[in-house]
This record gives sequence, structure tokens and C-alpha cells, in this order.
Amino acid sequence: MFWHVPGLSAASPVDTILDKENFKLEDLLDEDEIIQECKALNTRLINFLRDKVQVEQLLRYIVEEAPEDAEKKRIFRFPFIACEIFTCEVDVIMKTLVEDEDLMNLLFSFLKPDHSHGTLSAGYFAKVVICLMMRKTLSLVSYVQGHPEIVSQLVDLIGITSIMEVLIRLIGADEVMYSSYSDSMQWLDDIQVLEMIVDKFSTSDSPEVHANAAEILCAVTRYAPPALAAKISSPSFVGRLFQHAFEDSRPKSVLVHSLSVCISLLDPKRLVSASYQAFRSQLSHGTLVTASPETVNGMLESLGDLLKLLDVSSSENVLPTTYGSLQPPLGKHRLKIVEFISVLLSIGSEAAETRLIHLGAIKRAIDLFFEYPFNNFLHHHVENIIGSCLESKQDRLIGHVLDECKLVTRILEAEKNSALSTDLTKHTLSAEGRSPPRIGIVGHMTRTANKLLQLANTNTTVQSHLQQNSDWIEWHANILTKRNVLENVYQWACGTVVGTVMMKISEIGTMTWRHLLVI
Repeated sequence: MFWHVPGLSAASPVDTILDKENFKLEDLLDEDEIIQECKALNTRLINFLRDKVQVEQLLRYIVEEAPEDAEKKRIFRFPFIACEIFTCEVDVIMKTLVEDEDLMNLLFSFLKPDHSHGTLSAGYFAKVVICLMMRKTLSLVSYVQGHPEIVSQLVDLIGITSIMEVLIRLIGADEVMYSSYSDSMQWLDDIQVLEMIVDKFSTSDSPEVHANAAEILCAVTRYAPPALAAKISSPSFVGRLFQHAFEDSRPKSVLVHSLSVCISLLDPKRLVSASYQAFRSQLSHGTLVTASPETVNGMLESLGDLLKLLDVSSSENVLPTTYGSLQPPLGKHRLKIVEFISVLLSIGSEAAETRLIHLGAIKRAIDLFFEYPFNNFLHHHVENIIGSCLESKQDRLIGHVLDECKLVTRILEAEKNSALSTDLTKHTLSAEGRSPPRIGIVGHMTRTANKLLQLANTNTTVQSHLQQNSDWIEWHANILTKRNVLENVYQWACGTVVGTVMMKISEIGTMTWRHLLVI
């Protein structure tokens, strides 16, 4: 251990620079230990950096683009170090910034339309603003409230993920901001910030903009002041989402991300994408609110038009794969519609269940399950749909899946013809010149069959349906029972540890574990 003895220790490189008569800010920024000295609250250094002239220069490194002939350290090092100085959260430096209108104007000049918005610079800008939000919340909110054009400028740049994160915090989709300053957030509703965000689905063709707009709206469904939370769940706002999704010539990403918002309204615990995980992990756990009947009814009004998109009349789009070809591929938009159906069924809304039965949505989802036997994402959602139906308290829903959708018959037919089809009329075709592979839905069918057996013990409708099907009885006795014994990993000689690993593999669900091992 080294002890600091005043008068005996060597001066730090930063102090050496400060001892010079004509040193510049750049000399300090070029010193490797400057951030360490800031965090250690070096008094001489802090007193120098807190001056308005120095704060202004630090901001310029962040918000102003370097000249084309500038040195590399001006392009890369100085902006990085300047950002790190602000995020050291030295109170007197932050105070100099937030208490000076000119400095705040300089900081937010980055958002102006005629300004360049590089991803790296946007990241530095966002870090500084978020730091101010956390440490100087009232001053920052007060400034933005006095300059409402900042909100629209942020919305215009939400295709940049770091700018999106600034907007998420600003609108109160943050537990800390919400709990302490919810009363001061009414102005955001007054300037119609949610309408500005949702309208990006109509005014921009960028998938990145659509994705980030959806992430912001989904964040609002989880953490937001009451006024914004009430507006986003209103039938009129839901109608606005679908209106943009159904506009002619709009990219499919509009539909996909609009449905992401609807799914979050139905089930706030769901996440839009992995990119938001890291940001959301900083938030506290808030109270999650389930969708109101009015919200659900607003979605049901557009359900018919939505389900029409599950039908594809043309096979011109062909996607080659390792096992064959898809003609056409399922597509992200159809996958998202099936996920939406799955979540809609999971909330226990009788109105939603009745509407889905009437429109044939459940049957169409099950059809897609068998038409695309290698799409594991699709299989997962359809298995959830089937599970929600079978575990429902509504006998009509159970009967619909068993009788009208012919679930058991479809499973038995797929088991009997388990090789991938070579029929040119099918959506999934085996590759020419190769032996057709086994379909990839056997694992999901096995789990569904076992669920039927389990429910037959307590549900007379399921029990009667299975007992009346001689093919099921034969298949259960000769195949399913033996398969369950074989795949009971806890009975394997290798022991429960390896067995548990194999059980996790089986949860992938694309196919049985034996098929996975063969591949």
C-alpha cells in the first residue's frame, strides 16, 4: 500500500499542465489521466473546467463536426473526453451548464435539422443530456418546456437509437422520472408528443424509425405519466396505429411495429426487442396494467382487415433454404399477426375469443403451422394459441379447436406423413435431388398431444373427443407412449445432469431431440 504524504509525492501529469502559464484546454484533454482526476475531484482541475469558456469549448467538441482536415484527436479523442467529463457528474460543471441559457442552446443546437447527426456524436450528445436528466432534472425539464421545438426535433431523429433513449426518458417512460415529476409532465400531452411519434409510421419509410418509434410507445405502455398512459390505450389511438399500418404502399415494417405496440398494450411485460433490454434493466419494476376492454375493442375493429393479410395469393416470391424452398416465405408481417393473435387469446377476453373464432383466425394460424414446418418462431406462437384455447374456460373455444380446426386429425396426418412434401402446390418444398427431410414440428406436436392427454383427465370435452378417435387411440398406444418413455431424459443412464441439458435442447421446440442430433 502506498501512502500519500503531502509535499513528498510527485505531482500528477494534470497538475504539471496546470502549473504552466499558457496551457490550453486541449493540453488537458490530451492527458490520459484527466478523467481519473475529474472523478477524484482535483480542485484545481475542476475550478478550471467549471468556467463558462471551458464548458462551452467542451460542448463544441461534442455538438460541432470537426473540420475535414482536423487531426484524429480532434475527431475522436476530444469529443470522447469532453463527454466523459460531463458524465463524471461533477456538480459545479453541470451547474455551469444548466444555469446558462446560451450553453444549453449550444448543447441542443445538435438537434437542428441543418446540423449533421453522426451516430457517434449523437451518442455523446445523448449521454450528456441523460446525465442532466438524472442529476439536474428540474432544470433540464424546465429548459425543454420553454423550448417545445426540442421535442419535435427529437422525434424527427428517433431513427438514431441514442436519441430514442433521450426521448424515452424525457416523456417519463422512466420509473425515477415518473415517480418524482409526474405532475410536471402534463405539458407533453398538451403538445401531442404521442401523436408526433405515431405519425412517424406514416411520414417515414425507414424501418429503423418504425422500430424505434414502436420502442418508445411500448415504453410508454409500461412507464408513463397518467395522461400519456390513458391516451396510448384509448381506442382512438389504437385506431390511429392501424390506420397507418393499413395505408397503401406503406412498408411492411409499419404493420410489424404497430402490432408490437398493440401487443405491449395487451401484455406490458413483453419486450419489443433485445436492444431495449440494457436500457430497461436500469429501470425499477413498476405496476403493470392489463389492457382495458375499451382498448381490446379498439383492436378488434381492425381485426378483419388484419387477418386478410395472412392469405397470400401469389407464389412468385421464392426463398431458397438448406432443406428446400419457400414459395412464398412466411414473412415478418404474417409472423407478427400470428403473435398478435396469440397474445390476444392469452388475456381471456370473451369478445376477442368470439371474434377470432368468427373470422377463422385460429384455424388459419394452425394451417400456417403445418404449411411452414421449419419456422420455429411461428410454431412457438401457434403452440401458445392452441394452449390458450385448450385451457380456456369456454367450451366453445375448446370445441372450435378440436372440431372445426380438426387439431387431432391434423397432428395424426402430419405424423403419418412426416417427410417434407414434394408437392409443387405446397408453400414449403423439399429440395430436388435429395431425400425429403423430416418436418420440423414433431416436437411441438408431441407437446400438444401430451397437453391433450393431460387435459383429458379433467375436461370431459377433450376426453370424449379423444376416446371417439380410433386413430388417436392407436397412435397414442404405439407411438406417443413409447416416444415419451424414450424422451424422458431423467431415466437415461447418463444421469439427470446431462438429461437436464437435453431437456433444455428439447425446449427449442423445432423438432424432437433426435432430429436435432441428426442435423
